[in-house]
Parts: sequence; structure tokens; C-alpha cells
Amino acid sequence: MSVIGNVYEAAGGEATFRLLVARFYARVGDDPLLRPLYPEADLASATERLTLFLIQYWGGPHSYHEQRGHPRLRMRHQPFAIGPAERDAWLKHMTAAVESLELSPAVRKALVDYFEIASTAMINQPAPR
Repeated sequence: MSVIGNVYEAAGGEATFRLLVARFYARVGDDPLLRPLYPEADLASATERLTLFLIQYWGGPHSYHEQRGHPRLRMRHQPFAIGPAERDAWLKHMTAAVESLELSPAVRKALVDYFEIASTAMINQPAPR
């Protein structure tokens, strides 16, 4: 089963990605492991950055690039200590957000597969011994 066209369109466009990220950050805001990784008092800026990135990545408008330049995900995440536990918590919340939406199985799989790979790539700290 494949996605016809691009994922952005197949998922429902901007409204879907805004809802996905809002549901994700609602969970992150209550997570004692992840919340300290976000230095801002509220998560509005992080929400907007992730929303614009995902919209662009999945085939929507290039507003992220116009506002922030190249994503450089590893570089932008380097200041934050991200180990396997943080990655797992992040992926758990993002997967729950994806699963909360009414998406086709192909779109759901594309998103979750990407988030698994991308979150693993952000690990910059070893697992505690």
C-alpha cells in the first residue's frame, strides 16, 4: 500500500499537521523527561517550528526554509542531551499523536517510519550504564 501524491496532501494538508503537532506537544508539556529540553516557558515557538518543518518535509509549502533556512536537524538538536530514553519518550508521544488522527494506513506508516528514523538520528548521548 502506498501513498498517492505526497504525504502532505494525503494526510489532509496543513490542518492535519497542525493538529498532529498540537497533540504531540500537549503530551510533551506533561512529560518530566522531555519538558526540560524545551527552554521556552511555553511551547508555542517549538510547536510552530515543528509544524512548519513537517509541512515542508512532507510536500507542503516551504515556509520553514523561508523563515529558518536549512533544517540541519542534528545541529539544531546538538545543544540538548538526547539519549535513548529521551528518544523513546519523544517517539512514544509522536506515535500517539499520529495514532490519534484519522489517517490512512499508508500515511500513518509513512509518518511513524520517518519519526522512528529521525528520532534515532537525534541521539547524541550514550545510554546510561
